[in-house]
Amino acid sequence: MTLRFQVIGQAGAARVGQLETPHGVVETPAFFPVGTQATVKTLTPDDLQAVGAQGILANTYHLFLRPGADLVEELGGLHSFMGWPHPIMTDSGGYQAFSLGLALEHGVGKIAKMFPGNAEAPTRPTRKRLARIGEDGVQFSSHLDGSQHLLTPETSIKVQQQLGADLILAFDECTSPLSDLGYTRAAMERTHRWAGRCLDTWAADQQGLYGIVQGGAYHDLREQSGRFIGALPFFGLAIGGSLGRSKDDMHDVLDWTIPLLPEDKPRHLLGIGEPRDLFTCVERGIDTFDCVAPTRLARHGGLYTASGRLNIRKAIYRDDPAPIEEGCACQTCQGFSRAYLRHLFVADEILGYRLATVHNLHFILTLMARLRQSIVDGTFVEVKREFLAHDR
Repeated sequence: MTLRFQVIGQAGAARVGQLETPHGVVETPAFFPVGTQATVKTLTPDDLQAVGAQGILANTYHLFLRPGADLVEELGGLHSFMGWPHPIMTDSGGYQAFSLGLALEHGVGKIAKMFPGNAEAPTRPTRKRLARIGEDGVQFSSHLDGSQHLLTPETSIKVQQQLGADLILAFDECTSPLSDLGYTRAAMERTHRWAGRCLDTWAADQQGLYGIVQGGAYHDLREQSGRFIGALPFFGLAIGGSLGRSKDDMHDVLDWTIPLLPEDKPRHLLGIGEPRDLFTCVERGIDTFDCVAPTRLARHGGLYTASGRLNIRKAIYRDDPAPIEEGCACQTCQGFSRAYLRHLFVADEILGYRLATVHNLHFILTLMARLRQSIVDGTFVEVKREFLAHDR
């Protein structure tokens, strides 16, 4: 099967599409669970298929360090290595340049403090950087053993080629929501130069390469980056970097950027995946998402329901015989009570993490299927209104 994307239905800017890859078709809008180290934590490939996952996202930087791209390639690539026969997307490692660099200094990240409100940049670093960015690439101090590694745009693409993902991302520089205009502009311009180097290394007939639009929450920079990246011969386009200090800022960034991107290319939003955000971002024209939130929250006892999130660790669930959510078809809700799940968490049993993860991913992926159908049916606005009215 060749790489191809086509839009087959729309409701306003929201759209339904088909993303064809060598390992299967992804019906969009779609959510990719994050399997950073070639595993979605606590779940098997069979579990992922059972909850409706169409594809996953793995991370270039982490797999580059361990077990190494050479080994993964020798063992048949990521699909064979992890026993997942369906589409895989890989992040470029660019986010780790941020998470091990500015994120440590500014105390921000993709989940905790991703949207820091009106906070100002700290006057001194909160933690020492493990990544230094230069024109050639990023010098990392491994979080595993302190060894030094240089990741360049060329290296990132070559590693992703060895991993054998269907969809890959260009190497970029992600900025902090606390970065000023000058630094954000410099990082965006560096990302643009790196984009050309990624394209020069990419074998277009094997993998779908996505360019990444940067520019922080600055209107003129996002427009400049959207035009520049959108004009390059990438297979798809991703929106990354800082999305501002609030969800309203994120919506502004999408409103500025998406109209400048080619309509015939898939659009991916990096690191976003809360239920409310899926509605507001699909409504603006996003096709695919990835985020650690559903799985990370599950491991901390946070569970999605139609009426909002609940914390299964609370004492009120000690003797509750009900499932997490009545009517939910996931394996967890079909077989286990809130009381049992709370017991597993209080007792620190691994099964609790697995059952919670199954539920959260089933919830998100079922919601995505409902979104797709509502666009086809012309009921997207009504479905969004109903969901947001109940989601606390």
